[in-house]
Amino acid sequence: MPAIDSLFHSFSLKSLSTDNRVVMAPMTRGLSPDNVPGDASAEYYRRRAAGGVGLIITEGTCPNHIAASGYENVPYFHGDERLAGWKKVVDAVHAEGGKIAPQLWHCGGMRKRGTLPEGDVDGYTPSGMNVPGKVTRHVMTQQDIDDVVRSFAEGARDAQRLGFDAVEIHGAHGYLLDQFFWEGTNQRSDAYGGSMAERGRFAIEVIEACRSEVGPDFPIILRWSQWKQQDFSARLAPTPQLLEAFLQPLIEAGVDAFHCSQRRFWEPEFDGSDMNLAGWVKKLTGMPTITVGSVSLDQDFVSQPSEGEGATSEPASIDRLLEMMDRGDFDLVAVGRALIANPDWPKVVRSGETAGLQAYSKDLLATLD
Repeated sequence: MPAIDSLFHSFSLKSLSTDNRVVMAPMTRGLSPDNVPGDASAEYYRRRAAGGVGLIITEGTCPNHIAASGYENVPYFHGDERLAGWKKVVDAVHAEGGKIAPQLWHCGGMRKRGTLPEGDVDGYTPSGMNVPGKVTRHVMTQQDIDDVVRSFAEGARDAQRLGFDAVEIHGAHGYLLDQFFWEGTNQRSDAYGGSMAERGRFAIEVIEACRSEVGPDFPIILRWSQWKQQDFSARLAPTPQLLEAFLQPLIEAGVDAFHCSQRRFWEPEFDGSDMNLAGWVKKLTGMPTITVGSVSLDQDFVSQPSEGEGATSEPASIDRLLEMMDRGDFDLVAVGRALIANPDWPKVVRSGETAGLQAYSKDLLATLD
């Protein structure tokens, strides 16, 4: 069995330093009434810091743009009361010795008209498409693009001001930044559409604007994925050469680390190699990477039935994960649903008493425990 030590070495990235390599993955909870992260949220994150998580990445939180949210009761990252709530979260995590980054999240075309509290506001997209070929959303103007870029920059500035240790930009899973990346939903004929480089322009402007607000030493993480909620088989970069071409402009814009989202971390990204997505990103760029995807569980979240029999994931071995980490494929490991079921997952895993880990059940999403 591979040694567990590699998961518990310290890690440093610019001004961020952690005691280990365990990251809490961002997970939407929808339990913030009036879009304010309350005392229950502070306690939820505090427990994971106390349980040994090195870096917490919060659930997606919406910057100050009218169409950023796509779901009710998700936390926002603007307004005095909401930011005061986040300050309590930061202080609670730091009191336990943990580190924390907010994930700034614009839902783009995932937003449906009528979603509260904004109500009759359409989702914003590059070409009016939430799925390829169906124009059912608002087509963003240049002013819209500028407004969203500004909202992300303000969010990054406020994250630093509130004492967060880094910021993550959500560019994955078919949300707004990813809808610009993806040719299926980006059919623009201006500077933001066409080639891979042009489709990446919007994200580059977001990253550059965030960097200008936080300075050179505050870490900026980008979460991205090949797959989309709209199409699990979608691939932005089907070859290593295209992957490198996709990543390099993002690095030049100011990304410090890539959070490489897969549904199953153990799946190879390209033929002829057993490296996963995070492994390839690190190999091609030399940049720090975070792997994620059904860590310590036997089912990925998409495969689970929504209810009834089978709506659970049992604990699973992490031996393969440790082998990949030992050979240097990635720097950090993001744990998601296993941390909802086991707030002390890092401490339990380090102790070797993994038989005591609890299964994840979707019932656990009903509260912030």
